[in-house]
Amino acid sequence: MLFDLRGTVLKQTKIMRALLAFAIVVALAGAGLAQEAKFTLAEQYRETAGKIIGAALVDNAGWDKLTYMTTQIGHRLSGSPQLERAVAWAADTMKADKFDDVRLQPVKVPHWVRGREYVNIVAPVERSIPMLGLGGSIATPPEGITAPIVVVSNFDELEALGQEKVSGKIVLFDVPWAGYGPTVRYRSIGAARAAKLGAVGMLLRSVTGRSLYTPHTGAMDPKPGEPTVPAAAITAEDAAWMHRMSDAGKEVRVKLYMEAQMLPDADSANVIAEIRGSEKPDEIVVMGGHFDSWDVGQGAHDDGASCIAAWQALTILKQLGLRPRRTLRVVLWTNEENGSRGGLAYREALGTDIEKHVAAIEMDGGAERPVGFGFSISGVDPNANDPRYTAAMARLQQIGKLLDGIEAAEITRGGGGADIGPLMRDGVPGLALRTTGEHYFDWHHTNADTLDKIEPANFRKAIAMLAVMGYVLADMPERLAEPAK
Repeated sequence: MLFDLRGTVLKQTKIMRALLAFAIVVALAGAGLAQEAKFTLAEQYRETAGKIIGAALVDNAGWDKLTYMTTQIGHRLSGSPQLERAVAWAADTMKADKFDDVRLQPVKVPHWVRGREYVNIVAPVERSIPMLGLGGSIATPPEGITAPIVVVSNFDELEALGQEKVSGKIVLFDVPWAGYGPTVRYRSIGAARAAKLGAVGMLLRSVTGRSLYTPHTGAMDPKPGEPTVPAAAITAEDAAWMHRMSDAGKEVRVKLYMEAQMLPDADSANVIAEIRGSEKPDEIVVMGGHFDSWDVGQGAHDDGASCIAAWQALTILKQLGLRPRRTLRVVLWTNEENGSRGGLAYREALGTDIEKHVAAIEMDGGAERPVGFGFSISGVDPNANDPRYTAAMARLQQIGKLLDGIEAAEITRGGGGADIGPLMRDGVPGLALRTTGEHYFDWHHTNADTLDKIEPANFRKAIAMLAVMGYVLADMPERLAEPAK
C-alpha cells in the first residue's frame, strides 16, 4: 500500500513538473510573440531585407539566365519548340539550384502558327509595308485578298458606314491610342465586327502610343461560331497615311496574304519551384510571370524578365539561408498570351486547397524602373473603407518601407494579373509589381522586345522587390488578409 502511494506521488510530481515546463515554454513563446508584435514589420525585417537587397543588387546569375533564355532560346509562342525548350531548361536549372521541390504541371495549350504573310499596297502606289498577323487569325485564300481599304476610327464609324460601304473591302481600324485597355478591344473583336458587315479582311493600327515604324501583334478573341476575316496589324505611320489618303478622297488598294492556321492543342507545362515553409508549409505565397511570348522579338520584357526575376528572387533567398514560415513558390506560367491556360490549370489543380494560398504576386508589365506594388482583393472596392483591405494595405505599406532605399516603396490600390486572376477571383489577395511603364508599349508584342531594352540595374531591383515582398509575406506571423468569413 505504501509503495503504491509513493508511486502515485512520484507520478503526480512528474506530471506537475512537466506541466510547469510546458507553462514556461508557452510563457516564453508568448513573450517572444509579444516582443515580435511590438515591432512594426518594417522594423522587424529591416536587417533581413537589407541582406536580400544587397545580394540582389550585385547578383549576376539572374542576368546570365535572362541572357541565355532571350539569346539562345528566343521567343516562345505556345505550341512552339522554343517554348518547350525553355520549359525543359528552366526545370533542369531549377533542380541544379536545389529548391525543395521542382516540378512540371502539364497544360494543353493552343497552337497557332503564323506562316508566311505580307501586305502590299497596290494603288495608288506600289510598295510593301511592315505587318504582323494577329494571333488566332485565319488565313487568306491561297491567292491572297486584293481589295480597297475603308478607314474608320472606331466601331461607331464602322456601323455608320453600313454593309453597303463595307462589303467586299478591307476595314482599317486607325484607332487613336487611348491607353491599352480602351484600345486593345479593336484587336480583340475588330475582325468579327468587320466580318458582320461583309468585309473581306481587317487591318489594325498597332496598339501603341509611339511607333518607330514597328507593327505590334497580339491575340484576337474570336467567339465560337462568330464570322471572322484574316486580320493583321500595320504600323501607326502607314495607318495614318492611309487615313489621310482616304480623307483626301483617294482610294488605297492593298493585297493581304496570310498562311495562318490553328493546329490541335499542344503539350506544355507550368514550371514550379519552391522553398518549403519551416512552420506552416501548407500555406503558400506564390509569385511569377508568364513564360510564353509572341513569336517575334525575344520575349524579354513580355514576360521573360519577370519570370527570371521571380526565379532568381527564390535563388537568392536560398543562398542566404532564409526559410520563411510559409512555403514560398515561384511559377512560370505557360500560355498567357493566347489562352491563359497555365493560370487556369494552376487554379484548377488546387481545388479547395486554394484557401491555403495567402497571397499571389505577378510581374507582367515589363522590367523598366520599378516603383512598387499594386494590391487588390477580389470583390473589395480598393477605394472603399473596407476593414480587411485597410488592414492588409497597412501591412503592405510597412513592407514597402523596406524597399525605400531602392525607390520602390509605393503601395497603390488595385493590382493583379492574368495568371493570378483565377486565384484572385476565388479570394486570394493579389499584387502586381509596378514600373514606370514609360516605354513598355513601344516594344510590346514586337520584334523590338529584346534583351538590349532591359537595363540590368532595373532588373536587379525587381529581383530584390520580389524577394523581399515574397519573403516577408511568407514569414510574417499573420496572413496578409484573413479569409473572408
